[in-house]
Amino acid sequence: MLSSTEQIAFVLLVLVCGGVAFQGFRRIFVIVSQGKPSYRTDEFLSRLIKALIEVGLQKPLFKSRPIVSLFHAFIFFGFSFYLLVNFNDLLEAYVSGWTTIDSSHPVALGFNLFSDLFSILVLIGIIYFLIRRFIGKPRVFEFNRNVKLQTKVVGGGIRRDSLIVGIFIILHVGSRWLGTAFHLAERETTEWSLPTASLVAPLFFGWSGLETGIHVTWWLAMGLIVFFLPYFPRSKHIHIFLAPLNLAFTNREAKGKLLDPVDGSNPGAATLDELPWKQVFDSYACIMCTRCHEVCPAHQSGTPLSPSALEINKRYFINQHVSGLAKGSTKLDLLKDAISEDAVWSCTTCMACVEVCPVGNEPMQDILQIRRKLVFDARMPDELSDALRSLDEQGNSFGESSRKRTRWTRELNFEIKDASKESVEYLWFVGDFASFNQNCVENTRRVAEVLNEAGVDFGILMKEEKSAGNDARRVGEEGLFDALAEENIKTLENCDFQHILTTDPHTYNTLLNEYPSKGGVYSVKHYSTLLLELILSGRIKIIKPLKIKGTYHDPCYLGRYNGIFDAPREVMQHCGVELLEMPRNRINSFCCGAGGGQVWLKEHEEMKQRPSENRIEEALLLNVEYFTVACPKDMTMYSDAVKTSGNEEKMVVRDLIDYVFEAMDLPEDSRKSIE
Repeated sequence: MLSSTEQIAFVLLVLVCGGVAFQGFRRIFVIVSQGKPSYRTDEFLSRLIKALIEVGLQKPLFKSRPIVSLFHAFIFFGFSFYLLVNFNDLLEAYVSGWTTIDSSHPVALGFNLFSDLFSILVLIGIIYFLIRRFIGKPRVFEFNRNVKLQTKVVGGGIRRDSLIVGIFIILHVGSRWLGTAFHLAERETTEWSLPTASLVAPLFFGWSGLETGIHVTWWLAMGLIVFFLPYFPRSKHIHIFLAPLNLAFTNREAKGKLLDPVDGSNPGAATLDELPWKQVFDSYACIMCTRCHEVCPAHQSGTPLSPSALEINKRYFINQHVSGLAKGSTKLDLLKDAISEDAVWSCTTCMACVEVCPVGNEPMQDILQIRRKLVFDARMPDELSDALRSLDEQGNSFGESSRKRTRWTRELNFEIKDASKESVEYLWFVGDFASFNQNCVENTRRVAEVLNEAGVDFGILMKEEKSAGNDARRVGEEGLFDALAEENIKTLENCDFQHILTTDPHTYNTLLNEYPSKGGVYSVKHYSTLLLELILSGRIKIIKPLKIKGTYHDPCYLGRYNGIFDAPREVMQHCGVELLEMPRNRINSFCCGAGGGQVWLKEHEEMKQRPSENRIEEALLLNVEYFTVACPKDMTMYSDAVKTSGNEEKMVVRDLIDYVFEAMDLPEDSRKSIE
């Protein structure tokens, strides 16, 4: 038990440090509140309960890095139990005779055992992380020379923060554990319920300084917590409080739907306060683990983008100018203080950074907001400007007349219905790449032939079809997206169909998830799903199983965005393709590099290797000949990648429809000849 003087001193320390910490948390609230509206608080109680359960199970953390996540779990579960430990220590300090060490009560014995074991697990965990950070120095903590970081961060801010937190945990937990050993030594006894402390206690039997040691370790353990309180709002350790909240604010609607409203007169964000408040909150929730830039295809390719650096820069700028930001006298210029313009245009919008983040951060949303502002201010690469102009004038990004959209149908020996004039079961929204790109049109014809052979009642919009607008929206051109969506919806309103079919995951995502907010609610199917249905129903007959081996690439907008993983794989297996999975598959798939308008942009000068080439190298390690895609953009990117990487003789890129076409044993020589 503490002396009365110590008790008063501790209370005063709590009041002073607690008051300073409160001001820090208040400034966080003020700064976050300055952000634009973000609709993430509906059914907040259920959101919070779900987040707490997931955090309690450490589920978000185990999405990647299983070994690292295990050691973090040691710390998390230990610190969670330490809430009881610290409360017990306060009772020992203020309640005469209170102790669990001498008790034989089962609850006390259990408490002692868990506090002892968790103390060791926490110490093991934090020592592991300090060794990893400062001695192992894994490459994931490195930012390539092109990544924009605040000067203070480069000067050691991240390492200093990690070191302070690490030392605090070691001293707090270590002192408490050593204090327990002192208590045992004072009694010259050991306890089975305190196994590790009992190993150390005999070393101090008979030591005259035990009483002083007990007081010193108590103050180190409990006093450090109080002293650390004012640092919490500035430290990455604040994620203990804010990570569950940030996870509670996670998008509950379809992943492919952009949630936050767009101000038509001033879209996007140039400064921190112009971001939706959820993106401002992300800055505080970030734990600087760099998992996001570990999976970012743009970062892996050597471009200036690091989602982690974006969040870290926001955090450090806020910490350096917290008073000015809270008062509104200081602005964080996102392109000056957080990210470079080149990095903004490097993002493929694959959403891997959002998916992998253990605390619910969404750096991709920041980038989309910044893009909106840049496009609104006409600050964009020339080639992007050309593509957007073509979309506006021609309804496609290839600059082709709408009359040429059906050119690919000329070789077919049957007529495709005009869905703008005739009733159809499936309205096939073909898309730009499937209609115009020479790497894709053969596959488009095969889709038509397979559907025709299976007796599917389908048609296309002919020249009335325009780009669905997914890429236009992802590069920040909201006005153009609205115009394209409105024109397509108007066209579709005059058509009689039951389902929309598309081979393009980008088109699929937009029609399914974003058109409903514009008034266009449809039943939308990706062709992989329809092909599987036709196979299972017997309408597609597998005549000649292929008996080959291949791997499959999950398109970001089909898999990670919309959860379609099994249908393409089952189609392959029904066609006689033995599937070998790449290490990065399903929700952890690696992006081809085409999304977010990258397919229109020039390669970045800093790029060391295209994402598509990286992916081909991954597939080659499986010793399979066939690389399977289910997206026209993927066909374009990977067909080019096998050439530029010099692997044409080792790897063949096939579309899912190729397997179905060949397994059905359909003839290719029955097409019309075109002179």
